[in-house]
Amino acid sequence: MATYTLPELPYDYAALEPVINPQIIELHHDKHHAAYVKGANDTLEQLEEARDKEAWGSVNGLQKNLAFHLSGHILHSIYWHNMSGDGGGEPRAADGVGDLADAITESFGSYAGFKSQLTKAAATTQGSGWGVLAYEPVSGRLIVEQVYDHQGNVGQGSVPILVFDAWEHAFYLQYKNQKVDFIEAMWRVVNWQDVAKRYAAAKERADVLLLAP
Repeated sequence: MATYTLPELPYDYAALEPVINPQIIELHHDKHHAAYVKGANDTLEQLEEARDKEAWGSVNGLQKNLAFHLSGHILHSIYWHNMSGDGGGEPRAADGVGDLADAITESFGSYAGFKSQLTKAAATTQGSGWGVLAYEPVSGRLIVEQVYDHQGNVGQGSVPILVFDAWEHAFYLQYKNQKVDFIEAMWRVVNWQDVAKRYAAAKERADVLLLAP
């Protein structure tokens, strides 16, 4: 039985129009995300075979494959829920996300500063990657990470709570090579309710995730 499974989308393919068209959502979820799930499961099977045979010549490549596919699966699973057709705007206390809004201001000086940093991090990835807002449990602060592929340049222990997919398959059919335009448009569908829930959960689990020295 497979360890990882492709989650269902929390909306239909057309729910994020006009920011993301239905064709992109369908291909992105049903093909690309599905490939990461299959890749993670296949790699676990290959590692099991290597253990059984004590054939460790391929372990370096298999560990890299597992990190790549598993991280791709995790980030995409967050990505779908980070977006909503009713999303966008700035997180506000009046909408029940005041703790998140305060944390953004404390960590980045202002919402505008945070928005600019995450936009630039996502839009300037060289090749394939993500812009990520994460909770960092040692300092108890929010940080922005520029993630290469799915797993490079990640602070150990940090918990992603808002992710912007900057891989070409996330936007090219609609935005062509204008990655910046896609990232700017993404702010119109951010589901702050979901981000706030992830932030609250990450804070509650901070001592479990990592004990600060």
